[in-house]
Amino acid sequence: MTNMQRSALFLLVSCFPTVQLHAQKGLADEVKQAEQKWITAVKSKDQAALEAILAKELVYTHSTGLVEDKGQYIQAVTSGNQRYDSIDYETPAIQTYGSTAVVATKVVMTGSTKGQPFNNRLRLLHVWVKQGGKWALVAHQTTRLP
Repeated sequence: MTNMQRSALFLLVSCFPTVQLHAQKGLADEVKQAEQKWITAVKSKDQAALEAILAKELVYTHSTGLVEDKGQYIQAVTSGNQRYDSIDYETPAIQTYGSTAVVATKVVMTGSTKGQPFNNRLRLLHVWVKQGGKWALVAHQTTRLP
């Protein structure tokens, strides 16, 4: 290998981590936008948006322990049984792993469940998978904080 080839190889290899970090930031930005779409959809009870955002295999676990699938969750939100007035994240951490992303954050959610108001401070975990060129929420888990 010539000196020029070594130099070119070194330059290529040394730039790879920068390219990879840039790609991860781009994916994280996409997931952040998907999170915002989810928040907007649940607050406005937008059934069409929820159908598009939620994966058909969704496992939605509430902080109460109630587990719903996609159909059950959409029904609860659009019927008004599960109403969200506000969803405010505290410094979300987004990690991407190819076509999968994990969002972990503290969150304050206000609204009502079957007419009973709630004002919950929670840990939230979302798992997103990129399917057909768009991010779909496949898992939601919240845990109450003291």
